[in-house]
Amino acid sequence: MTQHKGWVLILPQIPSEPSRHRVAVWRQLRKAGAVPVSSGVWTLPAGPAFQADLDLAGELCRRGGGTLAVIDASPRDEASAAMLREAFTSVRQDEWAEFTADCGKFEAEIAKEIQKRKFTFAELEEEEQSLERLRRWYRDLKKRDVLELPEAKAAGGRLRDCTVVLDGYAERVYQAVHGTAGDGGPSASAPPDAGQDSAP
Repeated sequence: MTQHKGWVLILPQIPSEPSRHRVAVWRQLRKAGAVPVSSGVWTLPAGPAFQADLDLAGELCRRGGGTLAVIDASPRDEASAAMLREAFTSVRQDEWAEFTADCGKFEAEIAKEIQKRKFTFAELEEEEQSLERLRRWYRDLKKRDVLELPEAKAAGGRLRDCTVVLDGYAERVYQAVHGTAGDGGPSASAPPDAGQDSAP
């Protein structure tokens, strides 16, 4: 895991009513990857990766008649740095765990279709859409992975697994639809190329 030294503190101030403005800012900060560290105070690692999302959060604050203060923070000791780092890391780890669990659900769904011998283009298209959703989700999470957590690398491996599983299922579908010999093709559970380090 990369040790990130620079942090920003984010202090949104918005009138309590109408509540939709506060909710919009809260959702935008969450989307940016910011995590709450105290009542009304959020934090993010400093860096350009988050600037566009912070700019949008500021615009949402202004629309609601409020302001968004973004303050550079330099922890004075390791304990202070650890508090910010652990708050950010914990949320990212939860996100990666949720992503990995959904990869498992994707693999289980294809295994179920293979067991039922449901080899149709309609089902293949549905599974392709599910894989694309996982890919978009992975890209969104990876943009926030400035600490280069091991969970992110593991998640990339799981996404590659899902790609291999879908390729195997697609081969079975083509064989079934076009009536080619056999019903095997590449196994839907074949291991991915362990030498690759980046997700598709």
